[in-house]
Amino acid sequence: MNNTIKRLGLFGGSFNPIHNGHLLIARMALEKLNLDRIFFIPASKSPFKPELELAPAKERLKLLRLALAGETKFEIDEQEINRKGISYTIDTVNNYKKKFPDYQLFYIIGADHANILPKWKNANELTKLIEFAIFSRPGENNLEVPHPFKGVIIKGFSFSTSSTVIRDRIKNSLPIKWLVAEAVAEAINNSKLYQ
Repeated sequence: MNNTIKRLGLFGGSFNPIHNGHLLIARMALEKLNLDRIFFIPASKSPFKPELELAPAKERLKLLRLALAGETKFEIDEQEINRKGISYTIDTVNNYKKKFPDYQLFYIIGADHANILPKWKNANELTKLIEFAIFSRPGENNLEVPHPFKGVIIKGFSFSTSSTVIRDRIKNSLPIKWLVAEAVAEAINNSKLYQ
């Protein structure tokens, strides 16, 4: 019998749309943290960006499926979309703790979220339930896991893009090739998303 503790990565976000930066972070987290699986958890609505207009959930899910096709260790979890309303990480993490009580959980975030961790809903409870994998961007050298959170800092790839940049490029009729998976770019073009 294998007594090794299983390790899961939880990767939340708007994924509006998913891009290659997300995929590179997930791949690196899988390898650096020796994760068994990573769950991509698209938010219904961000508590920190409630005014942000998201593409419809079914469209974002379709793009996630296209981007993750063939990736056996990447899965999509629709719980936050199904819950509707504002998506709080504490609710999602509590569900994972119930479903996988013996697993070690890592919540994957970018460095831009690290300093606001103490403002997350039920932050003190989160410190007891999960570790954070915080990805630094090129040039961010003094990044630390904020106290009292537990986790690791992972030096990210020198690949800088964001969903905002991609949406802006689409609105301005600029190509998004190499910023998103080819199937994702095709689906966005066919559905006229973000135009």
